[in-house]
Amino acid sequence: MSFNIALTGLNAVNEQLNTISNNIANSGTTGFKSSRTEFGSVYADSQAMGVEVLGLTQSISQGGALVATGRSLDLAISGGGFFTTRASNGSIQYTRAGVFGTDKDNFITSVGGQRLQGYPVDANGNLLVGALGDLQLQTANLPAKATDSLAFVGNLDANEAVPTVAPFDPANVGTYNSSYTTKVFDSLGREHTLTQYFVKTAANTWDTHYYADGAPVTAPAGAVAMTFDTTGALTAPAGPVAVSFNAPGANALNVAVDYTGSSQYGSDFVVTTNLATGYSAGEQTGLAVEKDGRVFANYSNGQRMLQGQVVLANFINAQGLRNENGTAWSETGESGQPLYGVAGVGSFGNLAAGTLENSNVDLTQQLVSLMEGQRNYQANTKVLTTNKELIQVLFGAI
Repeated sequence: MSFNIALTGLNAVNEQLNTISNNIANSGTTGFKSSRTEFGSVYADSQAMGVEVLGLTQSISQGGALVATGRSLDLAISGGGFFTTRASNGSIQYTRAGVFGTDKDNFITSVGGQRLQGYPVDANGNLLVGALGDLQLQTANLPAKATDSLAFVGNLDANEAVPTVAPFDPANVGTYNSSYTTKVFDSLGREHTLTQYFVKTAANTWDTHYYADGAPVTAPAGAVAMTFDTTGALTAPAGPVAVSFNAPGANALNVAVDYTGSSQYGSDFVVTTNLATGYSAGEQTGLAVEKDGRVFANYSNGQRMLQGQVVLANFINAQGLRNENGTAWSETGESGQPLYGVAGVGSFGNLAAGTLENSNVDLTQQLVSLMEGQRNYQANTKVLTTNKELIQVLFGAI
């Protein structure tokens, strides 16, 4: 009986040593989760029969150290969640190994060729939230976009006096109180200047004149009146001012100038907001992934375009996932269905771009376990040797 018990111990310890060896071998594998061999006693009624291996448990919830790589598509999850990937046969896997790149069709893929899943964008760059799919990058240059709106918020100095020189002349600073110039773009991406001249005409009343590239705009034909109440709040114009002018060789520019939020207080003229749409054409210079998973393409003109958003998955019972290869898992009935969400929200961790999650193997702990396993193996071997000697003594005495 002792022979059989010791034999079960040898088999169990051998499996433990295999697990420890695998952990040590993968101490440098990105996203790897260490395993542990679980033992259980074997009894026949009340008779001890030895030990058996109940199974392996993985430390899925224990994260590894994050290491910076500087590569834009190296991603790590700081917190809970898994990346979702889809193979060519449609099978879905979940991983913490964030080594991603692109294939010949510019889909974001893992090292094994599975496509990273997330929210794609439509033709206008709007996220298709709720429609989980393959993330694909656009490599084309960004075409020019004409300026069509200008958000302008400023304060006109209530202490200013009505100019004594008239009529208004942009070449004569004595005919206006303040001015501000904004850079705008035509449909070819060429730069133009839109200058606003503010002329006080009476208490709480100002005229605004518009000039493009030093010449009067085609619309509005004259000055636009701006009025303020006795608290300094803007009362007119009630909506955006439609400013139009021609650009040789390009479409005419139509810019809606919105003064919402502007004021007239007894302080210096200051502009707090001057946001114009439009930009020149640009070439793609790189990618950036935000901590919420949004993927942007950066362009040489300073613009960036949304390419999609990485979506994370989580499970009610992550320990119930089926281990596919040490760094990838698949859904089972015990794990429950995946819960998808955006990084940084709820139980989902933030994404760290240019970073990878190292293996969570603790080499010191594994080496200690290795020595313990070795001692256990030797002890069971000693039982077998002793059992053999006893049998020899027994038969020698007969």
